[in-house]
Amino acid sequence: PPVATCGLSEVAAARRYGSVDVYISIFKPMKHTMPTGRSQEERTMMKMLVVSAGFKEAGRVVGLHMVGADAAEMMQGLAVAMKAGATKAMFDSTVGIHPTSAEEWCTLRTKNRTTTAAEVAASRF
Repeated sequence: PPVATCGLSEVAAARRYGSVDVYISIFKPMKHTMPTGRSQEERTMMKMLVVSAGFKEAGRVVGLHMVGADAAEMMQGLAVAMKAGATKAMFDSTVGIHPTSAEEWCTLRTKNRTTTAAEVAASRF
C-alpha cells in the first residue's frame, strides 16, 4: 500500500519537544464499506503527533504518517499545513470533506498514548 510521512517520527518528536501526544486511526475506507470484493483487504492507518500540553509549542502538529490509498496526495496538503504551524485545535475545528478518507485527519479525537523523551531515553522504543 502507499505510504507517506511528513515531519518527525514519534521518537524524534519526543526527543525534540520533550513529550508528544499520539493519535492513531486504523479503519476501512468508506468506499470499501459496500461490497467491492476488497473490503477485507483495504485498510488505512493515520498517525498524528502533537506536542503535549505543558511543553514549548504545545498543540503543534509535528508529525503525520499514513499507510493506505491516496496517502501521498493527502500528505502534500498536510505538509503545507504543518509548514504553516498547524495545531491540533486547527485540525479539530476543520470540517472534513465527506465522504473521503482525508476527513479522518479532522476527526482524530482520541489520544492513543503520550511518548516522552524520558521513555525514549530509557529505551522504551
